[in-house]
Amino acid sequence: MSKMTLYFATGNASKVREIKAILQELPLTIVQVDAKGEEIQSDFLEEIANESAYRASNNRKLPLFVEDSGLFIDALRGFPGPYTSYVFKTIGLSGVLSLMQGVDRRRAVFCSVVSFCRPEGKPVSFVGEAMGRIAISARGNNGFGFDPIFEPEEGDGRTFAEMKMVEKNSVSHRTKAVCAFAKWYLELGIR
Repeated sequence: MSKMTLYFATGNASKVREIKAILQELPLTIVQVDAKGEEIQSDFLEEIANESAYRASNNRKLPLFVEDSGLFIDALRGFPGPYTSYVFKTIGLSGVLSLMQGVDRRRAVFCSVVSFCRPEGKPVSFVGEAMGRIAISARGNNGFGFDPIFEPEEGDGRTFAEMKMVEKNSVSHRTKAVCAFAKWYLELGIR
């Protein structure tokens, strides 16, 4: 079976590596295009991903997908949510851990939205979630972003950053969204 090309609009090399690893067994070739551009401000990840995919697809005149994710912490009423990237850049791991200091209720969910769009088309999105909790301290050197403070429920108590990529990918929010998208894409035979 010949490989189908999937264009992925992102400037995040870590996401590219992770998604390539997730899809390595499928007849898909991932090609990174740096076309995502500025994101709209919204309280909804799906809205952000859909608009990003639509803009990138029309700017590059390519069928492509984007992936956006957010960390939603119950005790912080869903913060940082869709602002996860900005919060990571501004207050980082230590800032979020400071906000959680003395908090017993540490439940959180990592959410990923993959949105695919063709030029002039309507975006189609796929959602994946990983339930878990916020660790007391940052642990591990693997992964990226908030991986050092997120302990997935489906794991063994380690943070995403303490896991090898293959272990993280077996339970991650991104894997769930990307695999749902890839299944749909391959079933339709989009080229």
